[in-house]
Amino acid sequence: MSVKLEREPEAAAATRHDVVVVGGGVYGIFLALGAAWRGRSVVMLERGDFGGEVSFSSLRILHGGLRYLQKMDLRRFFESVGERRWMLRLFPESTRTLPCLMPLYGDGLRRPSVFRAAARLNDAMSWRRNAGVAASHHLGRAGVVSAAKVIERFPAVDRAGLRGGAWWHDGQMVNSQRLTMELCRWASASGATLLNRVEATGLDVAGGRAAAVRAVDRVTGRELRFTAGTVINAAGPWSAEVAEAMGDARPRLFRPALAFNVLFDRPPVGDVAVAVTPREPGARTYFLHHEGPHLLGGTYHAPAPSEVVRGDPAAYGAHLRELVGDYIDQVNCGAPGLGLRRDQVMRVYDGLLPAAAAGGAEPSDRPVVVDHGRAGGPAGLWSVSGVKWTTARRVAERTLRRALPGAAVKPLPRPAAVGGVAVEGSDAIEARPWEEVRDAARSLWEDESALTLEDVMLRRTAWARDPDVGRRLAERLAPELGLDDASRRRCLDAIGRQPFDDGPTAC
Repeated sequence: MSVKLEREPEAAAATRHDVVVVGGGVYGIFLALGAAWRGRSVVMLERGDFGGEVSFSSLRILHGGLRYLQKMDLRRFFESVGERRWMLRLFPESTRTLPCLMPLYGDGLRRPSVFRAAARLNDAMSWRRNAGVAASHHLGRAGVVSAAKVIERFPAVDRAGLRGGAWWHDGQMVNSQRLTMELCRWASASGATLLNRVEATGLDVAGGRAAAVRAVDRVTGRELRFTAGTVINAAGPWSAEVAEAMGDARPRLFRPALAFNVLFDRPPVGDVAVAVTPREPGARTYFLHHEGPHLLGGTYHAPAPSEVVRGDPAAYGAHLRELVGDYIDQVNCGAPGLGLRRDQVMRVYDGLLPAAAAGGAEPSDRPVVVDHGRAGGPAGLWSVSGVKWTTARRVAERTLRRALPGAAVKPLPRPAAVGGVAVEGSDAIEARPWEEVRDAARSLWEDESALTLEDVMLRRTAWARDPDVGRRLAERLAPELGLDDASRRRCLDAIGRQPFDDGPTAC
Protein backbone atom coordinates (compact mmCIF):
# COMPACT_ATOMS: atom_id res chain seq x y z
CA MET A 1 0.00 0.00 0.00
CA SER A 2 1.46 3.35 -1.06
CA VAL A 3 1.07 6.02 1.62
CA LYS A 4 1.73 9.74 1.38
CA LEU A 5 1.49 12.23 4.21
CA GLU A 6 -0.33 15.00 2.39
CA ARG A 7 0.25 18.42 3.92
CA GLU A 8 -2.76 20.49 2.90
CA PRO A 9 -3.69 22.57 5.98
CA GLU A 10 -6.27 24.78 4.26
CA ALA A 11 -8.12 21.80 2.80
CA ALA A 12 -8.11 20.13 6.23
CA ALA A 13 -9.43 23.31 7.85
CA ALA A 14 -12.29 23.41 5.32
CA THR A 15 -13.49 19.98 6.50
CA ARG A 16 -15.37 19.35 9.72
CA HIS A 17 -13.66 16.74 11.92
CA ASP A 18 -14.80 14.64 14.85
CA VAL A 19 -11.48 14.97 16.70
CA VAL A 20 -8.56 17.39 16.72
CA VAL A 21 -5.36 16.11 18.35
CA VAL A 22 -2.86 18.79 19.35
CA GLY A 23 0.71 17.47 19.44
CA GLY A 24 2.54 15.15 17.07
CA GLY A 25 4.84 13.23 19.38
CA VAL A 26 4.32 9.53 20.00
CA TYR A 27 1.29 10.15 22.26
CA GLY A 28 -0.40 12.37 19.68
CA ILE A 29 0.34 9.91 16.87
CA PHE A 30 -1.21 7.01 18.79
CA LEU A 31 -4.24 9.17 19.62
CA ALA A 32 -4.72 10.00 15.93
CA LEU A 33 -4.27 6.36 14.95
CA GLY A 34 -6.72 5.16 17.61
CA ALA A 35 -9.35 7.75 16.70
CA ALA A 36 -9.11 6.75 13.03
CA TRP A 37 -9.55 3.08 14.01
CA ARG A 38 -12.77 4.13 15.72
CA GLY A 39 -14.08 5.48 12.43
CA ARG A 40 -13.72 9.11 13.46
CA SER A 41 -12.49 11.90 11.23
CA VAL A 42 -9.35 13.14 12.95
CA VAL A 43 -6.73 15.80 12.26
CA MET A 44 -3.47 16.03 14.22
CA LEU A 45 -1.67 19.38 14.54
CA GLU A 46 2.05 19.46 15.33
CA ARG A 47 3.75 22.84 15.69
CA GLY A 48 7.17 21.41 14.78
CA ASP A 49 7.91 18.12 13.05
CA PHE A 50 6.46 14.70 13.81
CA GLY A 51 8.18 13.12 16.81
CA GLY A 52 10.75 15.88 16.71
CA GLU A 53 11.00 16.80 20.37
CA VAL A 54 10.90 14.53 23.44
CA SER A 55 9.90 11.45 21.40
CA PHE A 56 13.10 11.91 19.37
CA SER A 57 15.23 11.96 22.53
CA SER A 58 14.26 8.60 24.06
CA LEU A 59 16.73 5.93 25.19
CA ARG A 60 15.30 3.63 22.45
CA ILE A 61 14.46 0.83 24.93
CA LEU A 62 11.06 -0.90 24.95
CA HIS A 63 10.77 -1.78 28.63
CA GLY A 64 8.94 -4.88 29.79
CA GLY A 65 8.24 -3.58 33.28
CA LEU A 66 10.67 -5.63 35.35
CA ARG A 67 11.14 -2.76 37.80
CA TYR A 68 7.37 -2.54 38.22
CA LEU A 69 7.35 -6.20 39.21
CA GLN A 70 9.97 -5.48 41.86
CA LYS A 71 7.54 -2.86 43.27
CA MET A 72 4.62 -5.30 42.84
CA ASP A 73 2.88 -2.78 40.59
CA LEU A 74 1.27 -5.59 38.60
CA ARG A 75 -1.02 -3.48 36.44
CA ARG A 76 1.85 -1.52 34.94
CA PHE A 77 3.97 -4.67 34.69
CA PHE A 78 1.34 -6.40 32.54
CA GLU A 79 0.79 -3.24 30.49
CA SER A 80 4.51 -2.94 29.74
CA VAL A 81 4.88 -6.61 28.81
CA GLY A 82 1.87 -6.38 26.49
CA GLU A 83 2.94 -3.15 24.80
CA ARG A 84 6.51 -4.36 24.30
CA ARG A 85 5.09 -7.49 22.63
CA TRP A 86 2.83 -5.33 20.46
CA MET A 87 5.81 -3.32 19.18
CA LEU A 88 8.05 -6.35 18.59
CA ARG A 89 5.23 -8.19 16.81
CA LEU A 90 4.11 -5.39 14.48
CA PHE A 91 7.41 -3.61 13.81
CA PRO A 92 10.08 -6.31 13.47
CA GLU A 93 12.01 -4.22 10.94
CA SER A 94 12.40 -1.32 13.40
CA THR A 95 12.94 -3.28 16.64
CA ARG A 96 15.07 -6.09 18.03
CA THR A 97 15.68 -7.92 21.28
CA LEU A 98 18.09 -6.36 23.74
CA PRO A 99 19.93 -8.51 26.31
CA CYS A 100 20.33 -6.60 29.58
CA LEU A 101 22.93 -7.07 32.30
CA MET A 102 23.03 -5.58 35.80
CA PRO A 103 26.01 -6.25 38.08
CA LEU A 104 24.99 -7.56 41.51
CA TYR A 105 26.98 -6.81 44.65
CA GLY A 106 25.03 -8.52 47.39
CA ASP A 107 23.43 -5.45 48.93
CA GLY A 108 19.75 -4.64 49.29
CA LEU A 109 17.54 -5.82 46.44
CA ARG A 110 20.57 -6.31 44.21
CA ARG A 111 21.53 -9.67 45.60
CA PRO A 112 21.71 -12.73 43.36
CA SER A 113 19.21 -14.62 45.51
CA VAL A 114 16.66 -11.80 45.35
CA PHE A 115 16.96 -11.31 41.60
CA ARG A 116 16.84 -15.05 40.94
CA ALA A 117 13.42 -15.13 42.59
CA ALA A 118 12.33 -12.01 40.67
CA ALA A 119 13.50 -13.58 37.41
CA ARG A 120 11.39 -16.70 37.97
CA LEU A 121 8.37 -14.55 38.74
CA ASN A 122 9.01 -12.37 35.68
CA ASP A 123 9.18 -15.38 33.36
CA ALA A 124 6.07 -16.96 34.84
CA MET A 125 3.98 -13.78 34.68
CA SER A 126 5.14 -12.81 31.18
CA TRP A 127 4.64 -16.29 29.74
CA ARG A 128 2.87 -14.85 26.67
CA ARG A 129 5.62 -12.33 25.94
CA ASN A 130 6.51 -14.05 22.64
CA ALA A 131 2.98 -14.86 21.45
CA GLY A 132 2.67 -13.89 17.79
CA VAL A 133 6.21 -12.48 17.72
CA ALA A 134 8.66 -13.58 15.01
CA ALA A 135 11.19 -16.13 16.26
CA SER A 136 14.00 -13.63 15.60
CA HIS A 137 12.44 -11.33 18.20
CA HIS A 138 11.67 -13.85 20.94
CA LEU A 139 12.72 -12.76 24.42
CA GLY A 140 14.72 -15.29 26.40
CA ARG A 141 14.41 -16.20 30.05
CA ALA A 142 15.70 -14.02 32.85
CA GLY A 143 18.15 -15.24 35.46
CA VAL A 144 21.45 -14.72 37.23
CA VAL A 145 24.89 -15.16 35.67
CA SER A 146 28.24 -15.58 37.41
CA ALA A 147 30.66 -12.78 38.21
CA ALA A 148 33.02 -14.23 35.61
CA LYS A 149 30.31 -13.95 32.94
CA VAL A 150 29.65 -10.33 33.93
CA ILE A 151 33.34 -9.50 33.55
CA GLU A 152 33.43 -11.31 30.20
CA ARG A 153 30.48 -9.31 28.83
CA PHE A 154 31.40 -6.02 30.54
CA PRO A 155 35.12 -5.79 31.34
CA ALA A 156 34.77 -2.20 32.63
CA VAL A 157 32.59 -3.36 35.54
CA ASP A 158 33.49 -2.44 39.12
CA ARG A 159 34.85 -5.81 40.31
CA ALA A 160 35.09 -5.02 44.02
CA GLY A 161 32.50 -7.18 45.75
CA LEU A 162 30.95 -8.37 42.48
CA ARG A 163 28.70 -11.38 43.18
CA GLY A 164 27.18 -12.00 39.75
CA GLY A 165 24.80 -10.34 37.35
CA ALA A 166 21.09 -10.05 36.65
CA TRP A 167 20.27 -11.12 33.08
CA TRP A 168 17.05 -10.43 31.15
CA HIS A 169 15.78 -9.24 27.78
CA ASP A 170 13.90 -6.14 26.67
CA GLY A 171 13.13 -4.66 23.29
CA GLN A 172 15.08 -1.97 21.47
CA MET A 173 14.13 0.51 18.76
CA VAL A 174 16.72 0.04 16.06
CA ASN A 175 15.71 3.22 14.28
CA SER A 176 13.28 5.29 16.33
CA GLN A 177 12.91 7.86 13.57
CA ARG A 178 11.61 5.28 11.11
CA LEU A 179 9.39 3.73 13.77
CA THR A 180 7.79 7.14 14.40
CA MET A 181 7.24 7.70 10.70
CA GLU A 182 5.83 4.20 10.18
CA LEU A 183 3.26 4.98 12.87
CA CYS A 184 2.46 8.26 11.08
CA ARG A 185 2.04 6.41 7.78
CA TRP A 186 -0.24 3.86 9.45
CA ALA A 187 -2.39 6.65 10.91
CA SER A 188 -2.58 8.32 7.50
CA ALA A 189 -3.50 5.04 5.79
CA SER A 190 -6.24 4.62 8.41
CA GLY A 191 -7.79 7.96 7.47
CA ALA A 192 -6.14 10.44 9.87
CA THR A 193 -4.87 13.79 8.59
CA LEU A 194 -1.46 14.63 10.05
CA LEU A 195 -0.14 18.18 9.72
CA ASN A 196 3.30 19.33 10.79
CA ARG A 197 4.31 22.99 11.26
CA VAL A 198 0.74 23.90 12.25
CA GLU A 199 0.49 25.41 15.75
CA ALA A 200 -2.69 25.41 17.82
CA THR A 201 -3.24 28.86 19.37
CA GLY A 202 -6.64 28.69 21.03
CA LEU A 203 -10.07 27.11 21.32
CA ASP A 204 -13.46 28.35 20.20
CA VAL A 205 -16.27 27.28 22.54
CA ALA A 206 -19.98 27.18 21.75
CA GLY A 207 -22.57 26.38 24.40
CA GLY A 208 -19.87 25.39 26.87
CA ARG A 209 -18.41 22.83 24.48
CA ALA A 210 -15.29 22.74 22.32
CA ALA A 211 -16.23 23.83 18.79
CA ALA A 212 -12.97 24.52 16.93
CA VAL A 213 -9.22 24.84 17.36
CA ARG A 214 -7.63 28.06 16.17
CA ALA A 215 -4.22 27.55 14.63
CA VAL A 216 -1.56 29.13 12.46
CA ASP A 217 0.32 27.54 9.57
CA ARG A 218 3.94 28.20 10.50
CA VAL A 219 5.01 27.83 6.87
CA THR A 220 2.66 30.42 5.33
CA GLY A 221 1.65 32.38 8.44
CA ARG A 222 -2.03 31.95 7.60
CA GLU A 223 -4.53 31.63 10.44
CA LEU A 224 -6.72 28.50 10.30
CA ARG A 225 -9.67 27.07 12.17
CA PHE A 226 -10.27 23.32 12.61
CA THR A 227 -13.81 22.45 13.70
CA ALA A 228 -14.41 19.44 15.94
CA GLY A 229 -16.48 18.54 18.98
CA THR A 230 -13.62 16.66 20.68
CA VAL A 231 -10.15 18.16 21.17
CA ILE A 232 -7.31 16.19 22.78
CA ASN A 233 -4.27 18.13 23.91
CA ALA A 234 -1.15 15.93 23.82
CA ALA A 235 1.43 18.68 23.41
CA GLY A 236 4.00 17.15 25.78
CA PRO A 237 6.09 19.85 27.53
CA TRP A 238 3.69 22.48 26.17
CA SER A 239 0.47 20.70 27.24
CA ALA A 240 -0.11 22.97 30.25
CA GLU A 241 0.44 26.05 28.07
CA VAL A 242 -1.93 24.71 25.42
CA ALA A 243 -4.58 23.98 28.06
CA GLU A 244 -4.24 27.55 29.35
CA ALA A 245 -4.50 28.95 25.81
CA MET A 246 -7.68 26.91 25.40
CA GLY A 247 -9.26 28.48 28.45
CA ASP A 248 -8.69 25.95 31.22
CA ALA A 249 -5.26 26.16 32.85
CA ARG A 250 -4.15 22.98 34.63
CA PRO A 251 -0.60 23.47 36.00
CA ARG A 252 -0.40 19.90 37.35
CA LEU A 253 -0.87 18.61 33.81
CA PHE A 254 2.84 19.08 33.17
CA ARG A 255 5.35 19.97 35.89
CA PRO A 256 8.64 19.92 33.97
CA ALA A 257 11.85 18.02 34.76
CA LEU A 258 14.88 17.84 32.51
CA ALA A 259 15.99 14.49 31.12
CA PHE A 260 18.64 13.54 28.59
CA ASN A 261 20.51 10.67 26.96
CA VAL A 262 23.99 10.94 25.48
CA LEU A 263 25.46 9.45 22.30
CA PHE A 264 29.22 8.87 22.48
CA ASP A 265 31.71 8.60 19.65
CA ARG A 266 33.09 5.29 20.84
CA PRO A 267 32.16 1.63 20.42
CA PRO A 268 29.40 0.23 22.63
CA VAL A 269 30.09 -2.30 25.36
CA GLY A 270 28.83 -5.05 23.04
CA ASP A 271 25.41 -6.30 22.01
CA VAL A 272 24.11 -5.96 25.56
CA ALA A 273 22.61 -3.13 27.61
CA VAL A 274 24.46 -2.68 30.89
CA ALA A 275 23.01 -1.12 34.03
CA VAL A 276 25.59 1.02 35.84
CA THR A 277 25.05 2.36 39.37
CA PRO A 278 27.62 4.42 41.31
CA ARG A 279 28.41 2.76 44.67
CA GLU A 280 26.91 5.47 46.83
CA PRO A 281 23.60 5.81 48.73
CA GLY A 282 20.65 6.88 46.60
CA ALA A 283 22.55 6.76 43.32
CA ARG A 284 20.55 6.39 40.12
CA THR A 285 21.02 3.52 37.70
CA TYR A 286 22.05 4.37 34.13
CA PHE A 287 21.85 2.14 31.08
CA LEU A 288 24.50 1.87 28.40
CA HIS A 289 23.70 0.20 25.11
CA HIS A 290 24.24 0.68 21.40
CA GLU A 291 22.79 2.93 18.73
CA GLY A 292 24.41 1.77 15.54
CA PRO A 293 28.16 1.47 16.16
CA HIS A 294 28.09 4.05 18.95
CA LEU A 295 27.51 3.99 22.71
CA LEU A 296 24.22 5.45 23.94
CA GLY A 297 23.82 6.17 27.65
CA GLY A 298 21.05 7.48 29.88
CA THR A 299 18.81 8.55 31.33
CA TYR A 300 19.91 11.50 33.49
CA HIS A 301 17.19 13.40 35.35
CA ALA A 302 17.46 16.88 36.85
CA PRO A 303 15.13 19.68 37.94
CA ALA A 304 14.05 21.75 34.96
CA PRO A 305 16.15 24.89 34.51
CA SER A 306 14.35 28.19 34.98
CA GLU A 307 12.28 29.59 32.16
CA VAL A 308 14.93 32.29 31.75
CA VAL A 309 17.64 29.68 31.19
CA ARG A 310 15.39 27.62 28.89
CA GLY A 311 14.72 30.71 26.81
CA ASP A 312 18.41 31.59 26.43
CA PRO A 313 20.22 29.10 24.12
CA ALA A 314 23.67 30.02 25.42
CA ALA A 315 22.66 29.73 29.08
CA TYR A 316 20.79 26.49 28.44
CA GLY A 317 23.77 25.04 26.56
CA ALA A 318 26.13 25.88 29.43
CA HIS A 319 23.71 24.35 31.95
CA LEU A 320 23.36 21.20 29.86
CA ARG A 321 27.14 20.82 29.46
CA GLU A 322 27.56 20.97 33.24
CA LEU A 323 24.93 18.25 33.76
CA VAL A 324 26.41 16.05 31.04
CA GLY A 325 29.76 16.33 32.76
CA ASP A 326 28.14 15.19 36.00
CA TYR A 327 26.49 12.28 34.18
CA ILE A 328 29.84 11.17 32.74
CA ASP A 329 31.44 11.36 36.19
CA GLN A 330 28.69 9.23 37.72
CA VAL A 331 28.89 6.56 35.03
CA ASN A 332 32.68 6.42 35.33
CA CYS A 333 32.33 5.99 39.10
CA GLY A 334 29.94 3.09 38.57
CA ALA A 335 32.17 1.47 35.93
CA PRO A 336 35.78 2.50 36.67
CA GLY A 337 37.18 0.82 33.58
CA LEU A 338 34.88 2.58 31.13
CA GLY A 339 36.71 5.89 30.89
CA LEU A 340 34.03 8.00 29.20
CA ARG A 341 35.29 11.42 28.13
CA ARG A 342 33.50 14.68 27.49
CA ASP A 343 35.11 15.13 24.08
CA GLN A 344 33.48 11.85 22.97
CA VAL A 345 30.00 13.37 23.16
CA MET A 346 28.41 13.32 19.71
CA ARG A 347 24.87 14.34 20.57
CA VAL A 348 22.73 15.02 23.62
CA TYR A 349 19.12 13.90 23.30
CA ASP A 350 17.46 16.25 25.78
CA GLY A 351 13.92 17.27 26.62
CA LEU A 352 11.40 17.95 29.37
CA LEU A 353 9.39 15.17 31.00
CA PRO A 354 6.57 15.47 33.54
CA ALA A 355 7.97 15.46 37.07
CA ALA A 356 6.47 13.67 40.05
CA ALA A 357 6.48 16.94 42.01
CA ALA A 358 6.86 20.59 41.09
CA GLY A 359 10.52 21.57 40.93
CA GLY A 360 11.69 17.96 41.29
CA ALA A 361 13.93 15.79 39.16
CA GLU A 362 12.14 12.47 39.54
CA PRO A 363 9.90 11.73 36.54
CA SER A 364 6.24 11.03 37.15
CA ASP A 365 5.33 7.36 37.41
CA ARG A 366 1.90 7.75 35.88
CA PRO A 367 0.30 9.59 32.98
CA VAL A 368 -2.10 12.44 33.64
CA VAL A 369 -5.42 12.53 31.77
CA VAL A 370 -7.72 15.51 32.31
CA ASP A 371 -11.36 15.71 31.26
CA HIS A 372 -11.66 19.49 31.25
CA GLY A 373 -15.45 19.33 30.97
CA ARG A 374 -15.77 17.48 34.26
CA ALA A 375 -13.21 19.79 35.89
CA GLY A 376 -15.16 22.93 35.05
CA GLY A 377 -13.65 23.75 31.66
CA PRO A 378 -15.03 23.31 28.14
CA ALA A 379 -16.79 19.99 27.50
CA GLY A 380 -15.09 17.91 24.83
CA LEU A 381 -11.61 19.18 25.73
CA TRP A 382 -9.15 16.59 27.05
CA SER A 383 -5.48 16.74 27.93
CA VAL A 384 -2.96 13.94 28.39
CA SER A 385 0.71 13.83 29.31
CA GLY A 386 2.90 10.81 29.84
CA VAL A 387 6.48 9.62 30.12
CA LYS A 388 6.98 6.21 28.51
CA TRP A 389 7.40 5.49 24.80
CA THR A 390 6.58 1.84 25.46
CA THR A 391 3.14 2.43 26.92
CA ALA A 392 2.09 5.48 24.86
CA ARG A 393 -0.38 3.40 22.84
CA ARG A 394 -2.03 2.07 26.00
CA VAL A 395 -2.38 5.59 27.43
CA ALA A 396 -3.88 6.77 24.15
CA GLU A 397 -6.37 3.89 24.16
CA ARG A 398 -7.46 4.64 27.74
CA THR A 399 -7.94 8.29 26.84
CA LEU A 400 -9.97 7.50 23.73
CA ARG A 401 -12.24 5.07 25.57
CA ARG A 402 -13.25 7.96 27.81
CA ALA A 403 -13.28 10.72 25.18
CA LEU A 404 -15.08 8.64 22.52
CA PRO A 405 -17.22 6.21 24.54
CA GLY A 406 -18.96 3.39 22.71
CA ALA A 407 -16.86 3.62 19.55
CA ALA A 408 -15.92 0.23 18.12
CA VAL A 409 -12.20 -0.26 17.49
CA LYS A 410 -11.40 -1.69 14.05
CA PRO A 411 -7.63 -1.70 13.46
CA LEU A 412 -6.86 -1.29 9.76
CA PRO A 413 -4.00 -3.13 8.03
CA ARG A 414 -0.60 -1.59 8.43
CA PRO A 415 1.00 -0.42 5.17
CA ALA A 416 4.26 -2.02 4.11
CA ALA A 417 7.25 -0.50 5.84
CA VAL A 418 9.66 1.77 4.01
CA GLY A 419 12.90 -0.13 3.44
CA GLY A 420 16.13 0.10 1.53
CA VAL A 421 18.55 2.90 2.10
CA ALA A 422 15.99 4.94 4.11
CA VAL A 423 16.45 2.67 7.14
CA GLU A 424 20.25 2.80 7.10
CA GLY A 425 22.18 4.64 9.79
CA SER A 426 25.05 7.04 9.25
CA ASP A 427 27.52 4.19 9.73
CA ALA A 428 26.36 2.55 6.50
CA ILE A 429 24.93 5.32 4.35
CA GLU A 430 28.15 6.57 2.77
CA ALA A 431 28.88 3.09 1.44
CA ARG A 432 25.62 3.14 -0.54
CA PRO A 433 25.53 4.25 -4.20
CA TRP A 434 24.86 7.97 -4.32
CA GLU A 435 21.88 7.51 -6.65
CA GLU A 436 20.11 5.35 -4.05
CA VAL A 437 20.64 7.92 -1.31
CA ARG A 438 19.51 10.80 -3.51
CA ASP A 439 16.37 8.99 -4.69
CA ALA A 440 15.48 7.93 -1.14
CA ALA A 441 15.84 11.52 0.09
CA ARG A 442 13.61 12.79 -2.72
CA SER A 443 11.00 10.14 -1.93
CA LEU A 444 10.96 11.00 1.80
CA TRP A 445 10.74 14.69 0.94
CA GLU A 446 7.75 14.20 -1.32
CA ASP A 447 5.90 11.40 0.51
CA GLU A 448 6.44 12.10 4.22
CA SER A 449 5.78 15.82 4.51
CA ALA A 450 9.43 16.79 5.05
CA LEU A 451 9.75 20.57 4.88
CA THR A 452 13.42 21.07 5.74
CA LEU A 453 16.62 19.18 5.09
CA GLU A 454 16.95 18.43 8.81
CA ASP A 455 13.52 16.77 8.65
CA VAL A 456 15.05 14.27 6.23
CA MET A 457 18.41 13.90 7.97
CA LEU A 458 17.27 13.78 11.61
CA ARG A 459 13.57 12.86 11.74
CA ARG A 460 12.93 10.65 8.69
CA THR A 461 16.23 8.78 8.84
CA ALA A 462 19.26 8.19 11.07
CA TRP A 463 21.61 9.51 8.41
CA ALA A 464 22.88 12.25 10.75
CA ARG A 465 23.37 10.02 13.80
CA ASP A 466 27.08 10.65 13.28
CA PRO A 467 27.13 14.44 12.82
CA ASP A 468 30.27 14.36 10.66
CA VAL A 469 28.67 11.94 8.20
CA GLY A 470 25.42 13.89 8.34
CA ARG A 471 27.05 17.18 7.46
CA ARG A 472 28.87 15.70 4.47
CA LEU A 473 25.68 14.13 3.21
CA ALA A 474 23.61 17.28 3.79
CA GLU A 475 26.04 19.30 1.69
CA ARG A 476 25.38 16.99 -1.27
CA LEU A 477 21.64 16.63 -0.76
CA ALA A 478 20.75 20.33 -0.43
CA PRO A 479 21.06 21.15 -4.15
CA GLU A 480 19.37 17.86 -5.11
CA LEU A 481 16.28 18.97 -3.14
CA GLY A 482 16.38 22.50 -4.56
CA LEU A 483 17.24 24.14 -1.23
CA ASP A 484 18.93 27.50 -0.94
CA ASP A 485 22.13 28.21 0.97
CA ALA A 486 20.32 29.46 4.07
CA SER A 487 18.37 26.18 4.31
CA ARG A 488 21.59 24.21 3.94
CA ARG A 489 23.31 26.20 6.69
CA ARG A 490 20.37 25.74 9.09
CA CYS A 491 20.59 22.00 8.57
CA LEU A 492 24.34 21.93 9.12
CA ASP A 493 23.86 23.84 12.37
CA ALA A 494 21.07 21.48 13.49
CA ILE A 495 23.10 18.31 12.98
CA GLY A 496 26.49 19.64 14.03
CA ARG A 497 28.55 17.93 16.72
CA GLN A 498 27.87 19.09 20.28
CA PRO A 499 30.57 21.50 21.56
CA PHE A 500 32.06 19.53 24.47
CA ASP A 501 35.68 19.77 25.54
CA ASP A 502 37.39 17.08 27.56
CA GLY A 503 37.88 17.73 31.22
CA PRO A 504 38.91 16.00 34.42
CA THR A 505 36.69 13.22 35.72
CA ALA A 506 35.76 13.43 39.38
CA CYS A 507 34.60 10.35 41.30
